[in-house]
Amino acid sequence: MVSRKDVRLAAKLVKDVLGSRKAQRLLTERLAVRGPLPAHSFKIAVYFADGPVNLYQMRQWYKPLAKLAETWPVVLLSRTAGGTLKLLEESPLPVAYVRKVSDLEQVVAEQDIRIVLYVNQNSRNFQMMRYGRRWHVFINHGESDKMYMTTNQFKAYDYSFVAGQAAVDRLGKVLWDYDFDKRAITIGRPQADHYSGLLPFTPDERTVVLYAPTWEGDRAAAAYGSIATHGVALVTALLRSPRHRLVYRPHPRSGVVDHEYGLANKQIMAAITAANSRDASAQHIIDTGAELGWQLSAADVAIVDISAMVYDRLASGKPLMVTRPLNPLAAIDTSGYLSDCEWLGASDTADIALTLDELVNDDGAEQRLRVWVEQYFGDPTPGAPTARFRAAIEHLMTEWDRFAEVHADDDDGLAEFVDDVSETEDV
Repeated sequence: MVSRKDVRLAAKLVKDVLGSRKAQRLLTERLAVRGPLPAHSFKIAVYFADGPVNLYQMRQWYKPLAKLAETWPVVLLSRTAGGTLKLLEESPLPVAYVRKVSDLEQVVAEQDIRIVLYVNQNSRNFQMMRYGRRWHVFINHGESDKMYMTTNQFKAYDYSFVAGQAAVDRLGKVLWDYDFDKRAITIGRPQADHYSGLLPFTPDERTVVLYAPTWEGDRAAAAYGSIATHGVALVTALLRSPRHRLVYRPHPRSGVVDHEYGLANKQIMAAITAANSRDASAQHIIDTGAELGWQLSAADVAIVDISAMVYDRLASGKPLMVTRPLNPLAAIDTSGYLSDCEWLGASDTADIALTLDELVNDDGAEQRLRVWVEQYFGDPTPGAPTARFRAAIEHLMTEWDRFAEVHADDDDGLAEFVDDVSETEDV
């Protein structure tokens, strides 16, 4: 007997196939109009093998990379049609569509790429990492204490740019025989220098609350999402308060794995819409936009799940609460900030308005926050993270020059290597 879940999966598969074909057709037309990128123009590449659903991992890097490109030209290498279309629409940087391995080969041959940056651990990263004579650098897509941040895959890269001492300490527990002094370079959170954007509401006396839950996760150990366990109740309570304005920013993958989680997300959105209909001055916001910045700077207090959003908010130095996962199997690293954070249990959501009021006026909580900001991000002074990011890139460029001189007479073996590449590896 065919279940409803099977029907949903089949429908999604058909939709994905049709969407992929449409994206490929549109992209072909767009690239024909734009024409090829100029050869010998780029020193830095950012490799992205995912589709549109994971573009949030790239978006947070747009502004820091655009600033970097003022000194060293940057190109984005995109492997999927859907992802490339979105990048062409919104990225401030040039985009190369490299669907096939042979396309990737062409870019490597035509450009003088010395540093390749990676924002995630997609398995297809290895199709780019096969090319030597350049630095492969993992920059990640956020700082957090999630299990993702302690993977042994860090060793696959020549270098990793990490936020601060907390990241080094965390990795030090799991990466054996790893030269942290050389290969782990602390840069802070360059994105924090670009927390900006137009507010979608008119500021008034209301306390602005950012609720930014993560998705449900694909296994129990990563079941950090709170939409179904905390979200509906806490949003209901906040919408009743005339003293609070809610900015609801759900993760773009919410409901991808768990249909019920997706329904809870829709329930929250419907409640916010209804609240605004009753009182237009409330100006509650459903935020599904690509830009992340104003939400962190404008919110007086934030409620987030265990995810990179904890540390995006932490970098702002402003009050936050972290939802405690209801699933007992959810892995929680309590050796860092999560050992001292302000937890929000599922049973505490009914009194959330009063709880947030107390937190905003808690001097002890503010002092603890300052200590952790320094531990995770180093000097938070505006401009300092951007300067450290630039200095890290400059260091690697200098190292590239040094090694290039040492190996100037070497045969790079590229011609023979290209012959070895099989079109069966195209994706």
